[in-house]
Amino acid sequence: MRIVMAGASGFLGVRLAERLRQSGHEITRLVRKPAGVGEATWSPSQGRLDPAVLAGVDAVINLAGANVGARRWTAAYKNVLRASRVDSTDTIARTIAKLPAGERPRTLLQSSAVGWYGDTGDQEVTEEAPAGNTFLADICRVWEAAAHPAEDAGTRVVPLRTAPVLDRQGSLLKPLLPLFKLGGGARIGGGQQWMAWIALADWLGAAEFLLEREDVAGPVNLVSAEQCTNLEFTRALARRLRRPALLTVPGPMLDLVLGELAGEAQRSQRVIPGVLRNAGFSWTYPDIGSALGAALGQQPASTP
Repeated sequence: MRIVMAGASGFLGVRLAERLRQSGHEITRLVRKPAGVGEATWSPSQGRLDPAVLAGVDAVINLAGANVGARRWTAAYKNVLRASRVDSTDTIARTIAKLPAGERPRTLLQSSAVGWYGDTGDQEVTEEAPAGNTFLADICRVWEAAAHPAEDAGTRVVPLRTAPVLDRQGSLLKPLLPLFKLGGGARIGGGQQWMAWIALADWLGAAEFLLEREDVAGPVNLVSAEQCTNLEFTRALARRLRRPALLTVPGPMLDLVLGELAGEAQRSQRVIPGVLRNAGFSWTYPDIGSALGAALGQQPASTP
């Protein structure tokens, strides 16, 4: 396929672009600087993207968006989080809609997040569940809605409701590993809240799977086949690192350190991969133990 990718320089984008190239696909990266080989310049904040860049390509993959956990959620940074997602999606979707029908991409894989669901407690939720009432849920709602012009124009749109991805360089594990290695591993509060997660190999496999499955449209939960609680995750990581994890991080301490972001760390999300399961996707690392082993390089990390 000929594929245009936004967010190709991010953690997931770099790895997905490499996987797709190895599968024989041609990737054009959207960049904000002067374009080099295999690149095209755009300006999502100004809504600028030359329609010729998308004309005749098979698919667009949009992974653009500022890092949710990069800093405290000040009012200014919350605006950045929202605008970086909505502006990029709106620019791509409207550009697709402007193209003649025969030149529009067949598929738009559009980044989203399990933050859509808010706090679900012990309730299992699939893609049919409504959006929650948190800040991240509101972002996900307007983020996915920004892709509607492409969908209305006949392009297959697949919002990828992604869970935190397990990899030693990922945003979930990277800050935790030094603490756990020093014996400072700790559950959050009582640890009974459910965690949504997915192994890196399975996220990459699912993205390629959905790129090729033209019969699948609409939101898809990119989460593990099996769910775990924060306590189970903490114990599994401690076992993998052969370190104790006897501590507890109280909610008020998280609030002090992380501010509003602490609320997200304490939410319970029992998210089920209904669409992937029904479509016949096969996970390589369905349980938290094997996924952590792969993330830490303790077993061969194959791809589905």
